[in-house]
Amino acid sequence: MTLLRSLAFNLAFYGWTGLMCFALLWILLLPHRQMIAVVRWYLGTVAALERSLIGLRYEVRGRHHLPDGAFIVAAKHQSAWETMKLHLLVADPAVVLKRELMYLPIWGWYAAKARMIPVDRGARGRAIASLVAGARRIKAEGRPIVIFPQGTRTAPGAWRSYRVGVGVLYQELDLPIVPMALNSGLFWARNSFFKRPGTVTVEFLAPIPPGLGRERAMAELEERLEAATDRLVIAAGGPPTERPHPVAAAAAPSPPTSSAA
Repeated sequence: MTLLRSLAFNLAFYGWTGLMCFALLWILLLPHRQMIAVVRWYLGTVAALERSLIGLRYEVRGRHHLPDGAFIVAAKHQSAWETMKLHLLVADPAVVLKRELMYLPIWGWYAAKARMIPVDRGARGRAIASLVAGARRIKAEGRPIVIFPQGTRTAPGAWRSYRVGVGVLYQELDLPIVPMALNSGLFWARNSFFKRPGTVTVEFLAPIPPGLGRERAMAELEERLEAATDRLVIAAGGPPTERPHPVAAAAAPSPPTSSAA
């Protein structure tokens, strides 16, 4: 049954998405806010396909923790699932992503119109500078900024060190960080054909207020976000994360960028 459901969904999802990529090109001519409204409609149709073909639903906890105006969302990244839900979870977010994604035909045009935050992954200083410059622009617009603090998709139960990018934004922008825990990887694993039925849980935690200092904020973010994610993963039948010794974690490399896929 999982095989048939996954086959039906993959065919429907990729076919529908390919069609919409071309059919919705006209929205690139719309003002930003109207364009985002159409994007949210498309993402809602994908969620409907998930429910009807896979039996995959989602619930959101802790929305009351989301501040008004600009803030930083530090989101766990286990799957492509959450990249397609961010505009349904947070109002008009700007996602930190690799600059190379902006050069993709068609998709890059939509990302540019949505005013994402592309980061140059070249030299470390250049990457940080592009991250901060883009984030300052989004802060001035009063929009939330989404960053994946581990930089790439990390499977449930796997460990990956937190990168410096979220700490830089916290320090430079003087904004609160809202940790976002989830368990999506149990149902939509990275690079997997199979999609499994169930309920993805997304939980926004209480904000980390500005002004704590970068090291303290990063330590609090990692501790709280990992604990909350483990709680959601274990409750859904997944494995706990075996975290390394603190010295090993501190010694791990920490490039400053994150991806959106």
